[in-house]
Amino acid sequence: MRTFSRGPGYRYDLSGYFPPAIKAICIACIAVFTLQKLSEFMFHEAGAFWWLKWFGLSPYAVLHGWIWQLFTYIFLHATILHILFNLLYLAMFGADLERAWGSKKFYTYFFLCGIGAGVINVIVKELIVLFHGAGPDSLIVPTIGASGAIYGVLLAVAVVMPHRQVYLFPLPVTVSMRMLVIVLGAIEFFGTIGSTGDNVSHVCHLGGMLVGYIYLRRGSFGYNLRNSYSDWQRRRLKKKFEVYVRDQQDKPPSRPGDWLN
Repeated sequence: MRTFSRGPGYRYDLSGYFPPAIKAICIACIAVFTLQKLSEFMFHEAGAFWWLKWFGLSPYAVLHGWIWQLFTYIFLHATILHILFNLLYLAMFGADLERAWGSKKFYTYFFLCGIGAGVINVIVKELIVLFHGAGPDSLIVPTIGASGAIYGVLLAVAVVMPHRQVYLFPLPVTVSMRMLVIVLGAIEFFGTIGSTGDNVSHVCHLGGMLVGYIYLRRGSFGYNLRNSYSDWQRRRLKKKFEVYVRDQQDKPPSRPGDWLN
């Protein structure tokens, strides 16, 4: 058995708390955010605009072939509080999910939710312009942040660990993870109604949750589809058999004298 000194020079090592995928995503987001701020410091508005133009999620740009933005926008953040809260939620709720699933599946799910949220964001904004007469400027304004993917992670935790208790800081009250995600989903849904002016992409958040739900339930959807097809085949064969039996009822045996006992 190994022992560890806890003398004056002892330091708690929190690196083991964060699984590999969570750690890699956090490092990538922090690195990109640092580059954003260095560019803004050196080139002012032009430096900040360069990142948004090339790597933020602009529906107009995506519809004209800049499809890499569906991936890169996840790593961009606007302010220190924006990235701080995103990575805090990711670490708090995503760590247990990655331990349960493994890093490979967590990577797949995280980026699937993030990219899927971006696709839904582009589609919804295009539909708003087409059918509600919104100005074309809404297709140019970029969306940034990992929130869509993180909302997908929150949904997955609520599905995998629905009874996990979460403190509603600063209140000394706990709620189940399922209830927390239901409340968050409701807030995001009502946030999409009308123009809130809060500069938050509620559609992207809901999109991440929707894509996550479809991914988690894909097996059930597939089973239901296969079962429906199998039931249809059985009904079809049964009907054919009933028709055959009805046609043969009134016909005598072909050679009744040849029957042997």
